[in-house]
Amino acid sequence: MSEIQRLREIVSKLRAPGGCPWDQKQTHHSLAACLIEETSETLEAIDNHDYELMKEELGDLLLQIVFHSLLAEEKSKFDLEDVARGIKRKLIRRHPHVFDHENGRLTSAEEVSKQWEKIKAQEKKDMGFTDSKNSIFKNLPPLLPALLYANEIYKQAKKAKLQNAGDWDAEGLKRKLPNLNEEEAGKALFELVGACREAKIDPESALRRFASRQVEKLDREVKKN
Repeated sequence: MSEIQRLREIVSKLRAPGGCPWDQKQTHHSLAACLIEETSETLEAIDNHDYELMKEELGDLLLQIVFHSLLAEEKSKFDLEDVARGIKRKLIRRHPHVFDHENGRLTSAEEVSKQWEKIKAQEKKDMGFTDSKNSIFKNLPPLLPALLYANEIYKQAKKAKLQNAGDWDAEGLKRKLPNLNEEEAGKALFELVGACREAKIDPESALRRFASRQVEKLDREVKKN
């Protein structure tokens, strides 16, 4: 038996009668906050290049995956093997340049990214899902943190060559900060967060609302064309 299967058996025992009262009470929704917390702690370990802590935090993340899979298994929805099988098939399907040599090999990460998005779009189409033809933005997770949300919006706008159509001038700011690096960027963002706090502004909400307005504006630009 693999260590992952042993982990699944341990979680199953915690859920079973005579197991742990806390584990027995958990649901997908009650564990959602734990998933976010464990993800944040894993990211912190990565940022600190702390491999020992990273190993521990990845274990905590794995526990969340095993736990959610077991909850679904109890309802006869899917199990841990189905999760592994699904991602295995997705990886093979989205890497035909590796697993299907008749498609030819790709030589750059950019080519791989374009092919990935094309295959992903076809998968959605095959499942009956259609993206809005009037939107340049793919469906972003609704709970994506505002900073990641804004980053994705800018990335999509630049890909559509609309990065200058919004109410911002990132390129102009970059010209004013020719030597911008990670340390200076972190400092500037931290100071802006502090300034927002002093002004009694929630920076998370402010950025999310601004970014959402840009989505609407850029989509209007697309419709004009």
